[in-house]
Amino acid sequence: MSPDDQWRIGHMVEAAEQALTFVTNRDRSDLDSDVMLRLALTRLVEIIGEAAAQVTDAAQSELSDVPWPQIVGMRNRLVHAYFDINADILWDTVQVALPELLEKLKPDV
Repeated sequence: MSPDDQWRIGHMVEAAEQALTFVTNRDRSDLDSDVMLRLALTRLVEIIGEAAAQVTDAAQSELSDVPWPQIVGMRNRLVHAYFDINADILWDTVQVALPELLEKLKPDV
């Protein structure tokens, strides 16, 4: 894997870990009442998606169990439909998808 791909995957890992730190000891209702939390999680998921979009096809093939199109699609949804973000989906992404993503990416950073 190229150094650039490792660098981008490192950004994905860093953003995912930060998002998980932000939700430690928090629950879903915090996302509705804490604007800063909602904006932070949205931005971190955007960063993960943007970095994923820049990972080369070769590196994506090496990590074929990572759902690359869905990660990039989530980023696109957050960026382009910012006015209609489903907080339940954002919360589930952070709570369920990001820990799974970290398991798939961490050995390669």
